[in-house]
This record gives sequence, C-alpha cells and structure tokens, in this order.
Amino acid sequence: MQKKFVIPVPVRYAINTVLIAFFLIAANSMIQGGGLGRAQTAIIIQIGYFIILAVSLNIITGYLGQLPLGHAGFMAVGAYAAAIFWRYHFLPDTANIIAGLIIAGVVAGLFGLLIGIPALRFKGDYLAIITLGFGEIIRVLIVNLDWLTNGARGLQMPRSVRYSSFLVVYICVILTCIFIHVIMKSRHGRAILSIRDNEIAAESCGVNTVYYKVAAFVISAFLAGIAGALYAGNFAVLIPSEFDFMMSINILMIVVLGGLGSMFGSVVAAAVLTYLPFLLVPLAEYRMIIFSLMLILMMIFKPSGLMGSYDFSLSRILEKIINFVISKKGGKNDAKV
Repeated sequence: MQKKFVIPVPVRYAINTVLIAFFLIAANSMIQGGGLGRAQTAIIIQIGYFIILAVSLNIITGYLGQLPLGHAGFMAVGAYAAAIFWRYHFLPDTANIIAGLIIAGVVAGLFGLLIGIPALRFKGDYLAIITLGFGEIIRVLIVNLDWLTNGARGLQMPRSVRYSSFLVVYICVILTCIFIHVIMKSRHGRAILSIRDNEIAAESCGVNTVYYKVAAFVISAFLAGIAGALYAGNFAVLIPSEFDFMMSINILMIVVLGGLGSMFGSVVAAAVLTYLPFLLVPLAEYRMIIFSLMLILMMIFKPSGLMGSYDFSLSRILEKIINFVISKKGGKNDAKV
C-alpha cells in the first residue's frame, strides 16, 4: 500500500500565501485596467464587507452556538466611529485608513464587551431579544446625537475619504479569515467549540466559559466594526436607517445559508446573496418572490447550508491532486511488472 503524500504545514502556509497574493494582485490589476465596470466593482466591494460581517457573526452563531440579532449595531458603531475620524483626516492616506479601521474595530469591540458581559448570561431566544434591543438602541442614539452624527439626515463623507477600494477591502477580508482560522485552530478555538457542543461538560473540564463567550463576542464585534468602517468608506452618506433590524437578519441569513461553523460557506453565501438581487433586476416584479422561494427551497432541501461544516483548503486540494497522480503512476508501474 502506497504511503499518502502530505504537504508540511509551513509549505501549506507558503502555498496559500503565494496563491492568495497572486489572485489579489491579478484581480486588482484587472479592475485598475478597466476590465470591470464601476457597477461590477461596487458589487464586488459590497461582497467584501458582507464576507467580514458573515464570518465575524459565524464566530458566535456557528462556533459558539449562540443566537445574537444585533450585529448591525456593531457595524453601525464602527461605521460612524471611522467616518467621524476620517472627516478630520490629518494623516497620510495609508495611515489614515489603518487608523480609521483600528478605531472602528476598537470602539465596536468596547460596545461588544459592554453588551456581552450581561447578555451572554442568557441563551437562545432571550439572547436574541437582548441583542436585538441593543441594535435598535444604537440606531436610535445615532439618530438623536445630531451634533455628532448629523442625525436622520445622514453623515456626509467627503469625496477625498472614499477609502474602500477593492485592494483595501479584500486585504481586510483575507486578514479577517486568517485571523479567525488561526484562533479556531488554537486551544482557544477548541475551547469555544467545546462550549457549543456541551457547555456543562466544558465547564467541568476547566474551560472558563464566561471568559470565552465574552471574548468571542468582543472579537465578533471588533470585526463587525471594521466591516462598518469599510461600508462607511464606500458611500457618500451614512444613513442610520441602513443599520436596522433587517440588516442584522440579512447577515444572519448569510451565515445560516452558508452553513453554521463553515467560514468558506459564509464567503460563498455572502457572494451569492449579495449578487443575486442584482442578477434578478430584469425580473423586477417577481424579484423578491423568486429570491424568497430560492431561500425557502434551500432551507428545505439543504438545511445544513450550502457548505455544511466544510471548510475550503487549497493545500488539501493540492494533496489530493498529487496523491491521485502518484496512484496513477503506481498503477501503471504495477501493470508493466
């Protein structure tokens, strides 16, 4: 029996890094060269920040096993924090972008800590109601803090601070996915998964459940804040009504459709659900009916989501190809003998 070829872990990371860098540079060159129109580029950028929102929510729903409904609130906090900072841009563009993203993430993370400590004492429907209330409180505060956010009229963004280019957005997407992957493959990730599977058993084995639940909530809020900053850097006006209950439901729908606990599933579902409404524009009268029916049929026939619990791996695919080639060569040699 032939021994299977296994790519060493350092080589895996090197291959993944090279391939990701290649695709990122190639896609950016195509966009800069006019290979895609402005509308297509805008959709791709929109898919990018929805990917970050989905994979960040997946930390709580898929990996931790909780059900929050206030993710749009963290997104709103990050969007307004970055927008207010960027309106007074006194740093060079690159430093300004990085500083705005960090500020957005930190402020959203602090709100995540503030709501996470009391909220995560509850489970299921109670947690959903509390986080839903938090999201609505944030939106109402934004509307009423007229002196800071310009209220319901919307916070206008100067043209000079439209920072959410394809390259900026997808660098953030890649770093977010790598960050979540590294966490979930560590002992901290295994502790979070153990809480999802059986919280009582995890606590009896010495896992600090309160710490890990709050930490997961803060990390998720931090990443949602960064997605909000990217959202702010893509539009001329920030309007509070955009961050309502339906935004949280849309993000949750992406996670459920992609598969709870599957980061690759969240990426695919974010692309599908963001692009599908634009694809159905010619069927304007029936667009929402078709969209709803597709989601219902998906939940009936594939309740585990598009990808279930599957996570994509470039190195694993390469291993399968190499082992297939080796097995074919081995078979030919055996035939010759």
